[in-house]
Amino acid sequence: MLQVQFIREHKEVVLEGLAKRNFSDAETIIEQVLTADEKRRATQVSLDNILAESNKMSKEIGAFFKSGEIQKANILKEKTGQLKEESKTLSEQLNNYVDTLQNLLFQIPNIPHASVKAGNSEEDNEQIFSEGTIPDLGKNALPHWELAKKYDIIDFELGNKITGAGFPVYKGKGAKLQRALINYFLDKNTKAGYTEVQVPHLVNEASGIATGQLPDKEGQMYHCPEDDLYLIPTAEVPITNMFRGNLVQEADFPITCTGYTPCFRREAGSYGAHVRGLNRLHQFDKVEIVRIEHPENSYKALNGMVAHIKDILRELKLPYRILRLCGGDTGFTAALTFDFELFSTAQDRWLEISSASNFETFQANRLKLRFKNKDGKSELAHTLNGSALALPRVLAGILENYQTEQGIQIPDVLIPYTGFSTID
Repeated sequence: MLQVQFIREHKEVVLEGLAKRNFSDAETIIEQVLTADEKRRATQVSLDNILAESNKMSKEIGAFFKSGEIQKANILKEKTGQLKEESKTLSEQLNNYVDTLQNLLFQIPNIPHASVKAGNSEEDNEQIFSEGTIPDLGKNALPHWELAKKYDIIDFELGNKITGAGFPVYKGKGAKLQRALINYFLDKNTKAGYTEVQVPHLVNEASGIATGQLPDKEGQMYHCPEDDLYLIPTAEVPITNMFRGNLVQEADFPITCTGYTPCFRREAGSYGAHVRGLNRLHQFDKVEIVRIEHPENSYKALNGMVAHIKDILRELKLPYRILRLCGGDTGFTAALTFDFELFSTAQDRWLEISSASNFETFQANRLKLRFKNKDGKSELAHTLNGSALALPRVLAGILENYQTEQGIQIPDVLIPYTGFSTID
């Protein structure tokens, strides 16, 4: 969530940033924010003045009673009664302005970093890096959903029977490969200095609001109404919320965590051939990395996250590219996002497998996550997160790019985790 003071002092910068995102009605909503904030501040001043006057009168009433001047005391008591009514009215008005301002701020996305280009969609994203050799599989190459059926390692129909479309069942070597990837990713992350955590798979509303998933405008989160809990769309939500309301010290930076969780997304409106198989699921596994950083170091940290994900993909020997997302494709809470995509040779298309993002103070403002700077003043920290990695499309890429006439080869780095070198 943007800070009101920043909007007030840098209105043109905010509008320019929102224009990169093609955010409709930016000028209207910013004016509404400034108006609501002005009324809130004016009402707060009036309320503070009345409360101060009331406190002063209370002391005078005590003095009059003590000196026996009962009539003067009663006159002031009547006035304090009037002030009490006025303060009650102002308090209600203040609460209304605070709620209005909060609701308006919840609608405004983060301001993109200066390096982010304006754009409308993924077609306007910039490729900034690519690496790896796309294998020549020949004309008989199969997409992963056919390979899964051929070798009986993922059963989409069984998942549909148990739950519905988008909830696959992993079997035999498919299940072991899935577990191997999770353990490999966690080991890589912990060796890089991330502390492993296990977190709940459901969160409360406050947690969803703090990281920007709520208010959920697009209905993508699964909600349990009876308990008012939400199934997590990513481990970013519970891990980042571990630090909600915290005041940390500069010496604590960087704070780094990694965790494996299943992720749940309704993916409303997702249809068509491009979502077949593992390409888009309602439940999938992911290993996440989260960082809490000093503002001066957050972009260096983001570059470090990108380098870390590169290293994983190099070891898996998968062809991949990195995109810097344009304003129109950058997520609501992010200031800058790099997407990693691997090439699915059998599908002849790029598949997103990771995003690494810097949210700057946007999440921290909602989280009330601050640190004491060298001057002893409180500042908002910066939050970052990345997938290292999301499993479904990595698994799809391995199945498709490592397929041979004899079976599916396992990347060398995973063999110690799987205990086998081929799926046949």
